[in-house]
Amino acid sequence: MRTPLKIVLAAGIPLLIMSGIGTALLIQGDVYAGRSTLAVGVVIAAVSGAAFIYQVEKWGLLKQTVIHCVLMLVTVLPAFMLAGWYPMRSSIDFLIILGIFAAFGVVLWGSMFLLFTKVLPKLNR
Repeated sequence: MRTPLKIVLAAGIPLLIMSGIGTALLIQGDVYAGRSTLAVGVVIAAVSGAAFIYQVEKWGLLKQTVIHCVLMLVTVLPAFMLAGWYPMRSSIDFLIILGIFAAFGVVLWGSMFLLFTKVLPKLNR
C-alpha cells in the first residue's frame, strides 16, 4: 500500500468515526461531550497522520521534528482550545496553554526518542 493512502486511512478513519460520534452527541444536545469528541477525533487524526513524517528517510530528524511540531501546533493545539478544555480568558491563558503543550511535546518526543534509539535496539539484539 502506498504511503499517501496509508496516511489518509490512518488519519481519516478515526476522524470519520469520532466526527460521527461527536455529531450525534451535538444533535442530542450534549455540547461539551460533542465538542470534546470532535477534538479527540482531530487529535487522533493529526497524530496518526503525522507519524508517517518519521518514515521519510531523506529528511533528517531535525526536519522531521520541526514539521511534526508545526503540524501539531496547527491541528492539535486549536482542537484542545476549541474543545473548551482550557480556560481562555486572556492572552496569558493562551501562553500558559502553549507552555503546557510544548512541555508535553518535549517529554513525549524525548521519551519516544529514548525508546527507539536506546531501549528497542537493546531488545532486538
